[in-house]
Amino acid sequence: MSRPIFEVIALGADDAVAAEAGGADRLELVTDIAADGLTPARETFAAVRAAVAIPIRVMLRATDGFAAGSAADLDALCIAAAGLRSEGADQFVLGFLNPSGGPDLPALHTLVDALGPGARWTFHRAIDHSADRPALRAALLGLPGLDTYLTAGSAAGVDSGLPVLQAEAGLPSSQPQLMVGGGLRQDHLPALLASGLTAFHVGGAVRSAGWSGPVDADSVRAWRDTLDAPVSVA
Repeated sequence: MSRPIFEVIALGADDAVAAEAGGADRLELVTDIAADGLTPARETFAAVRAAVAIPIRVMLRATDGFAAGSAADLDALCIAAAGLRSEGADQFVLGFLNPSGGPDLPALHTLVDALGPGARWTFHRAIDHSADRPALRAALLGLPGLDTYLTAGSAAGVDSGLPVLQAEAGLPSSQPQLMVGGGLRQDHLPALLASGLTAFHVGGAVRSAGWSGPVDADSVRAWRDTLDAPVSVA
């Protein structure tokens, strides 16, 4: 088995450099973490891209929550996506729900079309707030570029969602990969790894001062070492 993927949230180039130095495989680039991460400026992406060699997934979200927002918000996201693509971005994070808790397919199609061919993307934790997880996955299967679900298994986080994550670890390989994130702690990792899950995502957990401070390379390395340790299967 190849080593697990470890993705770290970055707010800028300094975070990105520390995450890469600690052994992160990929970044999720956002701004305004108080709103759970919104679309960063094109210039921020350019600075991060110049600072590191690892892949960068850029958040596409205009407002807090899991709605696409107004028509103007969606138009602005499409314009931002085009600008980021022209800057070299080819990986993204997005995901919208309709008022009934299902996937907002018109908004998703609009934004995926704006990304154009070749872009890959993660459907973020909107899946944890959906009304029906299997129905959401069925509706999204085949959307161009979708290769990952970021999920805690529950809207309340990994502590509550662990049984769901362990059950979904056995989904067919034709489904997008599950990346575990949302209240993830290092002590969750042994059970998740033993279930066969191979992708993990953190933010504040690798910042020694919390969100008020930068990513700490030593903290990233501690997670990397735990992920790379031999898996014990009971």
